[in-house]
Amino acid sequence: MVALLVLSAPATAQTSKERARAIAGAPATTPQRLTLTDIPVPTGKPTALFDGHSLKGWAPWLGYADPSVTYKSDPSTSPIGTSRDTSGDFAVRSVDGTPAIWVNGKTWGSLVNQADLRDYHLRLQFKWGAKTWAPRVTLPRNNGLLYHTHGAAGEVFGTWRPSVEFEIMTGSTGMVVAVGGKLRGRTSVTFDPSLIEPHLRFRAGGREIDIVNGTPTWNVEAATDAERPIGEWNTLDLYVVGDRAVHVVNGVPVAEVHDLATIAPDGTRRPLTHGHIQLQSEGAETWFRAITVEPIKTLPKIVVRDK
Repeated sequence: MVALLVLSAPATAQTSKERARAIAGAPATTPQRLTLTDIPVPTGKPTALFDGHSLKGWAPWLGYADPSVTYKSDPSTSPIGTSRDTSGDFAVRSVDGTPAIWVNGKTWGSLVNQADLRDYHLRLQFKWGAKTWAPRVTLPRNNGLLYHTHGAAGEVFGTWRPSVEFEIMTGSTGMVVAVGGKLRGRTSVTFDPSLIEPHLRFRAGGREIDIVNGTPTWNVEAATDAERPIGEWNTLDLYVVGDRAVHVVNGVPVAEVHDLATIAPDGTRRPLTHGHIQLQSEGAETWFRAITVEPIKTLPKIVVRDK
């Protein structure tokens, strides 16, 4: 999910970078080298969420026939949903000699796994396919692993269900995104003027912010770009315990989020501790394989290494 999620805000005298500096302080002078310690021991056997043969256990949902209307407040049309055959959007195919879930990417939407997950370590492999589609042909390839998914199909922009996003996007894999206006999550950041708006990057020990869609804190960039070159397989590890999560890309910790919550109708903050996962379709052909989940009781720790 990309910066198009930012909703229009009233014009102010501040630029987006001035706002980011006010939120996160002065830019960090040196990058951090992060490592993962205290990796939890599974408390049970791993479960495969992809059986290698079919999409059993996964439910498709498609957004609009024209993805360019996705972020309009009134798209004047209805999402496709489940009203058409989706075998041209999601399928099981062989790639590099093994079966994988193929996501076409042309029509935006997602595959939602039917398991309601809590306190787990999820691991999967992904790689980019060759195709990209309008309106993102010239933009970074984009997809996502969405977790703690809840709510109604198509509730967010007619295309996704509310959730926390482990971004899968070239240059930004591992970014934390709030998918839906009533989702919250806290993390620590620094102001990075080299980034596009909102110019916030995860930094251990940085200034704490609340991630809120449609505001200047709607996403937080990964600490570093740990993705492999296009065409190579990447391994993503998502560790979740209760309302906390750690994002790891190819063995490198890149983000942490805590105090995940939803905002109830009365305005109270309610911890978000479980939900489904979604594999996004958002403009780029993508392959997924080796999707497993195992129970855990503790999270690994992100440690700043000395130079």
